[in-house]
Amino acid sequence: MKRLLLISLLLPLAALAAEDNYTLLIKDHRFQPPEITVPSGKKIKLKVENRDATPEEFESRVLNREKVIAGNSAATIHIGPLAPGRYPFYGEFNEATAQGVIIAQ
Repeated sequence: MKRLLLISLLLPLAALAAEDNYTLLIKDHRFQPPEITVPSGKKIKLKVENRDATPEEFESRVLNREKVIAGNSAATIHIGPLAPGRYPFYGEFNEATAQGVIIAQ
């Protein structure tokens, strides 16, 4: 009985700790979608799928994140929780075209 009570008390906490999942594609040296809106104050899990044959680096100085994603592969980046605002990111290997922003609100 005590174990059931403990589980029922911990389940709401586990739901609060869960991360929201988002997917970002790299195709033709561009991020798709170029803008992702996420809830502020919550951790997110960003899956970055590189559909180009060449590697790309997801980089954001304001998010303090950088990750090289090999061609035709994927990586997961954990972010947040974020205060409301705009958080730009770019692809370091194709900075002229690979631009995006995460909007926390």
